Amino acid sequence: MEVPHLVTPEQVAGIDLGREIGVPGEYPYTRGIHPTGYRGSCGPCGSSPASHRRDTNQRFKYLLSQGQTGLSVAFHLPTLYGYDSDHEMAKARSASAASPSTRWPTWRTLFDGIPLGEVTTSMTINSTAPILFAMYLAVAEKQGVDIASRVSGTLQNDILKEYIAQKEYIFPPRPSMRLITDQFAFAAQQVPRWNTISISGYHIREAGSTALQELAFTLRDGMEYVQYGVDAGLPIDEFAPRLSFFFNSHNDFFEEIAKFRAARKIWATVMRERYGAKNPRSWMLRFHTQTAGCSLTAQQPVNNVVRTTVQALAAVLGGTQSLHTNSLDETLALPTEENARTALRTQQILAHESGVITPSIPGRQLVRRGDDAAHGRRTFDYFRRIDDFGGMVEAIEAGFPQREIMDAAFRYQKSFEGKRS
Repeated sequence: MEVPHLVTPEQVAGIDLGREIGVPGEYPYTRGIHPTGYRGSCGPCGSSPASHRRDTNQRFKYLLSQGQTGLSVAFHLPTLYGYDSDHEMAKARSASAASPSTRWPTWRTLFDGIPLGEVTTSMTINSTAPILFAMYLAVAEKQGVDIASRVSGTLQNDILKEYIAQKEYIFPPRPSMRLITDQFAFAAQQVPRWNTISISGYHIREAGSTALQELAFTLRDGMEYVQYGVDAGLPIDEFAPRLSFFFNSHNDFFEEIAKFRAARKIWATVMRERYGAKNPRSWMLRFHTQTAGCSLTAQQPVNNVVRTTVQALAAVLGGTQSLHTNSLDETLALPTEENARTALRTQQILAHESGVITPSIPGRQLVRRGDDAAHGRRTFDYFRRIDDFGGMVEAIEAGFPQREIMDAAFRYQKSFEGKRS
């Protein structure tokens, strides 16, 4: 985003504050989906990974003892591809990062003693999401938990971004979309507190996209899921309120704030005007944010604490619902417990010592100018280009978003190396 050197009242005089910006908690939700922002509830989401299921279980219990109420499980590569840990194709990866969780005994160990009716669990899983979701619900039922009234959490379950950016897919796009819409229908009826998808721009940004591309492709992926759900005969207001998003927060402070504000406004607009959703909860874009892993450096890693703090602050001022702060050593390996604690303390200092959560999202002139002029208009331009292909699935099949991201990543790397030289 090109940032002007000077913003004057005259430059923003044409903005209709009531219609285009509004107030927190009201359409188009530019300034947040809740009227009181973080004053009503503020619970930072920490990170403290472990590589073995028993280690992970102990780490979960430690986090819960420290006041954590939400857990996150990242699965290792064989699980993402649907392989058992003892499969020939999985042996090289089974002892490395994240949790192996393809079998029922694994799940009983992973969540042993964890009250699934009292905590929320986020699961970073996509192609095999239906299987792991079923296992999680089986553990909850084994604990005697009523899954209809007490089980809550989130599946990432975003297969479109796999084709675009992360590349960890098993099935072709259309059968994968069928699996996702079936989960929409099941959860709406059986597990109404569960978020059945977390539409992810994080991996798109990590692959080298610009902030604009992250915004446009992520929201257009979300629109594709909505369209497939509607085409499958699901009432839009039955499943849309449980859609959630997952964004990256990068170094450009004002651009990131503008991106988050624009995302809420754009989503509210397309849900109400393009898809005819009637329930205001269907218009609300709820999102989780993680600070930018690709911005971290292996050299002088302590400086990563500063980068993460700036990125986390942008996410808070942008109105994120939950936050993951990367640890300073994540560019090297899984974080140590000490560094993971520092990442958590970064959030807690922002939440409890900085004062930034007291006002609802600040409407500075620079940010007002940024969210519409720099992101809104050009995001809808991307929507039109993708619509010309026939939809996001067709655009992915044609390689359009993949090429756009590769071109942006190349330009960024070329610019970075030019500055370095």
